[in-house]
This record gives sequence, structure tokens and C-alpha cells, in this order.
Amino acid sequence: MSQVALPIFPLPDLTFFPRTMLPLHIFEARYRAMVTDCLARDKRLAVVGLKPGYESTYDGKPPVYEVTGVGRIVQWERLATGRYNLLLRGERRARIDRELPADTLYRMVAATPLEETGAEGPGVQALARRVKARCRQILAAVGRSGAELQQTLDALSDPAELGDQVASALVPTHATRQALLEELHVERRLERLTVALDDLLSQLTGEGGRA
Repeated sequence: MSQVALPIFPLPDLTFFPRTMLPLHIFEARYRAMVTDCLARDKRLAVVGLKPGYESTYDGKPPVYEVTGVGRIVQWERLATGRYNLLLRGERRARIDRELPADTLYRMVAATPLEETGAEGPGVQALARRVKARCRQILAAVGRSGAELQQTLDALSDPAELGDQVASALVPTHATRQALLEELHVERRLERLTVALDDLLSQLTGEGGRA
């Protein structure tokens, strides 16, 4: 798939998954300019994680992860202060190939959209059921096992969407979320997700996950 030029919004400890919604409050001048330009173009931008040790170079060009989530602005509000409230809808994964020279305050990259594989593997549906079971146990452990949440889980019939939404909502460790973002094989991604959920459930209850 051919490369695309994208503005990037680097954020610490945040992983933006496809098939999820991300609210953002934009206040820095360089990113207000980025949003203004995005809205005048195709409304797409990449939200990418900052690598550890970014603090000393945050105002410049700190290193970012190669795999990023690309989303489209679907709602926006420009405040009287010039700040923005945005809602992004995650569309796909992409690999940052190189940074582009730009005369803007924000950074531009050339990125290649990434395609998923392994969505039809023999174990995918079984893993999806296991993910849902772990989610129910985790939600019960934190006192959030309501009917509305159960209906939300039941409505997630696509295993890849289920994996991305659960990883975004429940996996607490940034390194694990980034690894899940970078895994393009859906069955392997769900396997890694179940391990992460087992670990989280064990931390919450002191017991291992049970099917």
C-alpha cells in the first residue's frame, strides 16, 4: 500500500487503536495549528506514542514509536481561547517510514498503512470468547458488571474490533498496549491480549483467570 503524508500528534503513555474513539483537548500552539490545517484537509492525523526518555526533548522532536494509530476527526469544537476539543475515530494502523521536512510548527511523516492478517484463524473465535469472559470477570472485580457493559461486550462480534477496544479500555501498561498495536496478526494479538487480561485479573483478585 502506498505511503501517505500525515501530521503526528505525539503523546506520552497513550496508544491509539483502530476502531476506538479518542477525545482530545488541544491547547499547545503547534497542535492548534495542526488541527486547523487538518480540518482544512482530510481531517486525518496520527496519534503516536513517545518513547521513554522523551522529557528532555519534548519541545523539539523526541523519538516516537514506528507503529501508530491513524484517525479521523469526526467532531470538533474551537473554543474562544483558540483551543480545540476533538473526537477522533481510529481508522487503521500505520508504520512511520520517515519524517518529512516541513515549515510547520508540528511534525509531518511519510507513513505506510498496515493491513491485518490472521483474522480467520481456527482459534480466533475461541480467543474472542475467552477475551469476553476475562472482561466480565475484570469488570465484576472492579464493581462495574452492569447490564449496559455486558450489552456492549455482546455487541462486539468482530474479533479484531473486540481486541482493539478491550486493549484500549483495560490494558494498563503502555508497553503492552504498544505491543498489541504493533501485532498485525489478529489471532496472535488476541493471544497476547488474553495473557495481559489474565495478569490484570490476577492482580485484581489474587487468582489466575478462569474460563
